[in-house]
Amino acid sequence: MSHNMETATFAGGCFWCMVEPFDQRPGIESVISGYTGGHVENPTYEEVCTNTTGHVEAVQITFDPNKMSYEQLLNTFWQQIDPTDSGGQFNDRGESYQTAIFYHNEQQQQVAEKSKQDLEASGKFSKPIATKIIPAKPFYTAEENHQDYYKKQSFHYRLYKKGSGREDFIKNTWNDKVDKSELKKKLTPIQFHVTQENGTERPFQNEYWNNEKEGVYVDIVSGEVLFSSKDQFDAGCGWPSFTKPIDPYQVEDKTDTTHGMVRTEVRSNSSDSHLGHVFEDGPVEAGGLRYCMNSAAMRFIPKEEMEEKGYENYLYLFN
Repeated sequence: MSHNMETATFAGGCFWCMVEPFDQRPGIESVISGYTGGHVENPTYEEVCTNTTGHVEAVQITFDPNKMSYEQLLNTFWQQIDPTDSGGQFNDRGESYQTAIFYHNEQQQQVAEKSKQDLEASGKFSKPIATKIIPAKPFYTAEENHQDYYKKQSFHYRLYKKGSGREDFIKNTWNDKVDKSELKKKLTPIQFHVTQENGTERPFQNEYWNNEKEGVYVDIVSGEVLFSSKDQFDAGCGWPSFTKPIDPYQVEDKTDTTHGMVRTEVRSNSSDSHLGHVFEDGPVEAGGLRYCMNSAAMRFIPKEEMEEKGYENYLYLFN
């Protein structure tokens, strides 16, 4: 393990659903499903499910704090669970499905306690936060068939996440409702049309289609980071195009059947704004994708202004 790497351990109910939100994100080296918190050595899945081992299903994350902070991981963790549920998570009931943050050092404990206090003070939940913050215990890796379940059994995983109630809870609880009347005051007409009405701006007549400066593009509504100039390329289409997002967690793909076509729409995970579409005609050497975005859905932060505007965590992209 690199000396820069740290470990985070979270229990959020069924570990099948706790890998995808962290996997393939900047600074994440691995996300392992397993069992922790109990008194039985090397437990099996069947033993843990009996709720007699003291263990909970959990994920252990190896991450680079210079690219993904522990605070960012905590924010993602909260957004996957019902933190007021002390008896399990969604359809999964019992001790082994309880939520917990297992801290590995004093700093993690302090950051986790503050994060929990901030959540309680936010007023998002009327009931107390039940998630425990406790010292890390030995972590036992789960059986191979439970690793990366969202990839290996993607169809069943989607059915399970939806059927358990987790997916709808996340959407209804953590996706903040946008006040469109306020947005109309804040955004220009084209920004509002693109982000809130699924509009498309004119090619070659938008702000960033030929931008050559270094920096990051952020969501015009939420301010979350979306794309880097390092991944931008001239696709000849007249819109800013990228080979990938900075953080896959911040964008969501949806099937779009409007205008007599079947396309993949890209929306912002933080604001649910329409951003553009993704196509499979991008540079092969960079993965083959072309994220064709609307300039009006984004704000460009030049590299030299990133620290001043609170995006210093992403300066590593340009080192």
